[in-house]
Amino acid sequence: MITLEAPDRAEVLRYLGGADAQPDERLNALLDSCEKELLQIAEPKYLYRMIELPCADLIAGEDIRAHLRGCDRAVLFCATLGAEVDRTLRVTQLRDMSRAVVLDSMANAAIEQVCDKAERLIAAQLPDRYLTFRYSPGYGDYPITMQKKFLEALDAPRKIGLSRNESDLLTPSKSVTAIIGVSKEPVERRRRGCAVCSLRETCRYRRRGNHCGFENTSQ
Repeated sequence: MITLEAPDRAEVLRYLGGADAQPDERLNALLDSCEKELLQIAEPKYLYRMIELPCADLIAGEDIRAHLRGCDRAVLFCATLGAEVDRTLRVTQLRDMSRAVVLDSMANAAIEQVCDKAERLIAAQLPDRYLTFRYSPGYGDYPITMQKKFLEALDAPRKIGLSRNESDLLTPSKSVTAIIGVSKEPVERRRRGCAVCSLRETCRYRRRGNHCGFENTSQ
């Protein structure tokens, strides 16, 4: 069970594209209102499953091989804020686009909070092991089509209502799937960020000379 707390305001502002800006009174009021609404409607849930490595079904591409190198096990993981967040975003987009943008950014920060909390709970169950960071389908050359295998392995559609559409995008949209390597020995902190992201050429953060919050390793 994970309890969602107020999303980090600095993270929310970064998603809004104003990480260095000081919000005025009007924006602060909007942020407060969206935060209150999100905390009321979000239903954070997560699932995980430990698997033994090597696992041929989950290996596709060189990047995931590098990510799991030295690991004898891995954690399959997924998390979601729930369907009501998506429904509220759709309705808000029709009524008030400015509010929808803020609420969307708030939800982006919130799902990362849920993932971080879940990861800490998982790590606490493995006190004698070392974990890599989360690596998701769509990073680097790890195909987004792997979503199907992740969701099936976790029984996510039935257990927490998390599925995918024909384009392999998660639904509800404020959701994450990932794999975390587990090793008996300390793991090398491999590259994480722009250099291994499949969206690096179209990313709005990179266009502003910023990044999405992962360690920026594009240089």
